[in-house]
Amino acid sequence: MNELIRDGAAWSRRGFLSAGFGLAAAGLFPFRGAAAADGTRRRVLRIAHLTDMHIQPELRAAEGVSACLRQLNDMPDRPDLILSGGDHIMDSFRRPRERTATQWNLWSQVVKNENGIPIHSCLGNHDVWGWDRTKSGTTGTEPEYGKRWACDVLGLDKPYYSFTQGGWRLIALDGVQPSPRPGEFSAFLDDEQYDWLQRELESLPSTTPVLLWTHIPIVSAVVNHLATRATIHDDGLVEAGHVHADSLKIVNLLSRFPNVKACLGGHLHRVERVDLRGIQHYCNGAVCGKWWRGANEGFPEGFALVDLYEDGSHECRYQTYGWQAKEREKPS
Repeated sequence: MNELIRDGAAWSRRGFLSAGFGLAAAGLFPFRGAAAADGTRRRVLRIAHLTDMHIQPELRAAEGVSACLRQLNDMPDRPDLILSGGDHIMDSFRRPRERTATQWNLWSQVVKNENGIPIHSCLGNHDVWGWDRTKSGTTGTEPEYGKRWACDVLGLDKPYYSFTQGGWRLIALDGVQPSPRPGEFSAFLDDEQYDWLQRELESLPSTTPVLLWTHIPIVSAVVNHLATRATIHDDGLVEAGHVHADSLKIVNLLSRFPNVKACLGGHLHRVERVDLRGIQHYCNGAVCGKWWRGANEGFPEGFALVDLYEDGSHECRYQTYGWQAKEREKPS
């Protein structure tokens, strides 16, 4: 069989090419940020970026997340920390209390049993409980309503925050916001969070490199081929929630600070890198691939390893963990 081998994963040539610009230009190949002029660098932090786990009792999802975490924990050069990009569970946005509790309990059990690496999370839209009140049966007055349940499980005081490790400032953002349309969500930073981010960046020394992560990408090229149009001559319509609606506003802010080096995102279950105004924006695929039914349009189940260096440079590599989905199973 005609195969391509990269980072220990076997790919059929047809499967590799079907991934389009995402895997053909990037995929399992490493992405590199700016390196030191003399070629010498000291790594100060290794991060595993896991996003879109979508754990559920069906489709062996818990087994898949377990396999991913075991691979990370068993690495000879294992990551110092995990940045979780959200959508930890399959869905609580439109699910009742009992189903939501089942999923969060499963997530907590798998992490307890399989993981010894510190995890820092941001929230995905599927982690938010009950915003679709009709389908979830919520009233909006429940103590766990909205983001509170996920924050409690994940140990977060707020869904956005920052911390320093290895000399880098790591900033978690929350782009999942209520939509005026009932039962839906939008992607942007509310005014309070935007002001906080601006103050955060202004407070840092210019020598402190910054990495941000969020669930919904701030910048994406993939959404261009996801846009819908009636004919080839019509304007493309990008679905609300696929990418930040306030992308330009955020990019204008970030570009004021040369120490902002990279932004990590997920949500789209595809792999891409966009270089824009000195910042690398990565969409790092999905641990669940196509929601535990195989690769998503050629983009396989996986995670990213992100190496951060003392000089402010970085490398980001997406890789698989060898999961074989049972694609014939029916989704729940």
